[in-house]
Amino acid sequence: MDTTTTTLPGDVPEIPVIELVQPMPGFPGLARFALVQVDDDGVLCSLTSLDEPGLRFLVVPPNPFFPDYAPEVDESVLVDLGSSSVDDLVVLCVLTAGESLASTTANLAAPVVLDTSTHRALQVVLDDPGLSVATPLIA
Repeated sequence: MDTTTTTLPGDVPEIPVIELVQPMPGFPGLARFALVQVDDDGVLCSLTSLDEPGLRFLVVPPNPFFPDYAPEVDESVLVDLGSSSVDDLVVLCVLTAGESLASTTANLAAPVVLDTSTHRALQVVLDDPGLSVATPLIA
């Protein structure tokens, strides 16, 4: 197994339809999603299922909330995504919405990595015990 890792950049592109190369845990068989901007700033987006009406995951780029967050992924992720360059990759953190922004959390332990040129994505479970699946957006 290749243990080479890559640090990923993080700007959110405007890609309307992406394909998950593996389903999100707990959602077998769902691979086609639309990446939809939810707010005017383009920070809050949703991954909306094209196969299961009403299913969506709220996602954000980590940089506005966690500027020091720099996940490293195995080179195998680039292969799975068909990536030719790390510059084509974007990281998105899945949110668990609370009653307010103050109670909303982000999953930093398992970000979604998106290749902007292949329009393929993968949720990657990072091997870092210091990262939480429920990190508050606002400290």
